[in-house]
Amino acid sequence: MSTAEKPKISVRALQRRDLPELKLAMENSSTAICLQQFEQSIRQAEQWPGTNGLFGQLAGNHQQHCLLVLESEKQILGAIQVKPFNRSHTTWQVVWALLYPQASSALDCGSQLLRHCFEKIVEASNWVSEIEIEDKVALAMYRQNGFQPLAQLTYWEISTEILRELSERSPDLPNLLPVRNNDAQLLYQLDTVSMPPLLRQVFDRQVHDFRTGLFQKTLERLAAQMNPAQYESHYVFESQRKAAIGFYRLESASSHQCDLTVHPAYTWLYPELLAQIAGSCQRRNSHLPLQMVSADYQPEREEYLQRIGAQRTKHSLLMSRSVWHKVREAKHISLEGLQLSDVLSGLQPSRSPIPSRWESNDPPVNDDRQDRPFK
Repeated sequence: MSTAEKPKISVRALQRRDLPELKLAMENSSTAICLQQFEQSIRQAEQWPGTNGLFGQLAGNHQQHCLLVLESEKQILGAIQVKPFNRSHTTWQVVWALLYPQASSALDCGSQLLRHCFEKIVEASNWVSEIEIEDKVALAMYRQNGFQPLAQLTYWEISTEILRELSERSPDLPNLLPVRNNDAQLLYQLDTVSMPPLLRQVFDRQVHDFRTGLFQKTLERLAAQMNPAQYESHYVFESQRKAAIGFYRLESASSHQCDLTVHPAYTWLYPELLAQIAGSCQRRNSHLPLQMVSADYQPEREEYLQRIGAQRTKHSLLMSRSVWHKVREAKHISLEGLQLSDVLSGLQPSRSPIPSRWESNDPPVNDDRQDRPFK
């Protein structure tokens, strides 16, 4: 009796013809992925030419793993996007994982996509992903594949009314400087001291991660020419310690989004920096709210945002997975089956020793005791 063959399941790169089906599946997906990240990924994919993969050579050699789909009998069962988290490519990020509702087992499909990435991207020692707390299916999938909770993140929205009130205050920031590539060492030190050791180990960011590459700098210059008020990046310099104690990067598109880093010993900077950021938001577009994020290891930031009346919009969980590559081990030798004769035979010389007289360079000594009779 012959058993029915299981349908062949394969993982391949996302093609342009998959985009309409991918958009439709996103609306009925069983996982709550970030809509903004998903739309940005699709928009970038539509801009890249080619049919063997939607990312060209300008995106780098590692971009061939970025957008993948799980397919069975020409039917897509899931999709995933991964990208390097740092310049050294030791840590990779799962940007989103889309599980189709018509798949027989969403957990199995997601696990196959994750394991394919683990096997193909051998340079990755750590993996990170951000999952919404309400997304039980995605949380179960990541836990099943070795991901552990790293930090809890809270997203905040500061309304335009609050921004207007904050902008009326003049910030006390005498050493607020624009960010340049020469400041990468200062920003690296600030990033290192502002997070717990476990988080710092997983992120594995180095000084070159805070420098802007030539390709990225060219894109930012083009974006600045099209929209001069889109990006703003400054840091606070402490002259006595010769260190950066605060940093923010403001991006204005559909909403104001701010990436903020404050030294744990200078939490009094929050009101000053928020006043500076609120003034920039008012000058750019006063009708847009400000989006920010805080972590559970930043209680001062959460306390300040709650005090000024910011609203919590989303809770997510930052998870990580460490990969230990298997090292080829030497052949194991059992000492129980080893006989004593085998051990002694290994200690015997390979050739028989040849006896010889002891020769000395000293002259012979005349000793007449050998001629004396024994008494």
